[in-house]
Amino acid sequence: MANFTKSAWAAAVLTAACSTTSYAADYSDGLHKNDYKWMQFNLMHTIDQLPYSKSEGGYNDTYMEMEFGGRSGMWQLYGYVDVFDVLNDRHDDKHHGDNLYMKFAPRLSLDALTGKDLSFGPVKEVYIANLNSIGGPDGLFETFIGLGSDVEVPWLGTVGANLYARHVQEGATTGWNGYQFSMNWFKPVYNFSNGSFIAYQGYLDYMFDAKDSSTDGTGFFHGIYWHSDRYAVGYGLKYFNDVYGLQNGIYGLKTTGFGHYFDVTYKF
Repeated sequence: MANFTKSAWAAAVLTAACSTTSYAADYSDGLHKNDYKWMQFNLMHTIDQLPYSKSEGGYNDTYMEMEFGGRSGMWQLYGYVDVFDVLNDRHDDKHHGDNLYMKFAPRLSLDALTGKDLSFGPVKEVYIANLNSIGGPDGLFETFIGLGSDVEVPWLGTVGANLYARHVQEGATTGWNGYQFSMNWFKPVYNFSNGSFIAYQGYLDYMFDAKDSSTDGTGFFHGIYWHSDRYAVGYGLKYFNDVYGLQNGIYGLKTTGFGHYFDVTYKF
């Protein structure tokens, strides 16, 4: 039922989006007119991140994240590199474990590549979308490939939405294995007189039809962050439902519930 709720929520957002129109991506003044780039370092602390062993209790970690993104012509990029147990704390659940994880998500604009306006209804731009996840104890290397879009959603504004096919290499397992729907958003909700603001930001990842998983898996992050030009401070509440396709309770793992994320950011 929880998986149905999450997928139904995503469908509802996209259905609501169809009630509005949006402006197409504009390349009339040159391919690089919309270029930008950004980078920041986040010091994160997690409480009850899932999955974790029920016999051992919660999963807590303090880690450093280098996060970056931008646009150059027809290419858009988002990514991050995480270094776990950055304080080398013996009480950290990642202590003496695998401490590096990377994710890179480039998208190639089909509007820019073809020189045609592919927008329709609330869809502003269409992409070939790619996502790569690297790290973990068994040498995880996941590649996702599919179609992406920028969708204009009422109140939220421009939302990134991607539907991928998943190719996984982990241990002795290699091959195409399931699909993933991903969505992300960033919505300023309150502006201060000094130029700083409060934002509601988050993402939804819904993995389904994986052959080696006992069920579908969902990760749903809701963040409230204060932003200035140079700093950000925030709290995120993440709902996990059978995360990574592991049914809650299987192998003695807790895979459904809430995790808490506390963040201090410096922007370059």
